[in-house]
Amino acid sequence: MRIVALRPDDRALVVQVARLLVEGFREQEPDAFPDMRSALAEVRKSFGPGRLSRVAVDPPGTALGWIGGIRLYRGRTWELHPLVVRPDRQRQGIGRALVRDLERQIARQRATTIFLGTDDVDGRTSVAGVELYPDVLGKARRIRNLHGHPYEFYEKLGYTVVGVLPDANGPGKPDIFMAKRARR
Repeated sequence: MRIVALRPDDRALVVQVARLLVEGFREQEPDAFPDMRSALAEVRKSFGPGRLSRVAVDPPGTALGWIGGIRLYRGRTWELHPLVVRPDRQRQGIGRALVRDLERQIARQRATTIFLGTDDVDGRTSVAGVELYPDVLGKARRIRNLHGHPYEFYEKLGYTVVGVLPDANGPGKPDIFMAKRARR
């Protein structure tokens, strides 16, 4: 496997990445990218200014995973968005390799912080389906993974829960914010 920049002129790979978004989010977040049109729009946005778009490909050139980065706060902070790995290739180190690659790309840009949001729309953590106010930060500190939510994946990569946005995706469906210092 190798990780390369995804380019808009590589139309076949762009379509593969869009398919990954539809397939990869179908089960846990079906409204995120419900069809190829919405997925292609997301991929195309990743080619804009202040963006990074990286794809993991196997030796024949098939997309295994994709990650994007969005430059914010005058380049001091970058958002990791999105990350997707082909469902049949998950838990094989592809996501970890994509995150590490993006972190290296961001560090070269002299960033200080990387953050992400990882939604809980289907009750996979202790901060979903409950009233988070008025002690939002207290509940975020005591977060537990109930059903395989990806926030633990990011914790293993050094990210820390830095907050929760209650009801971001509807009542009882928060967004969990995580961040870490960018390494140079």
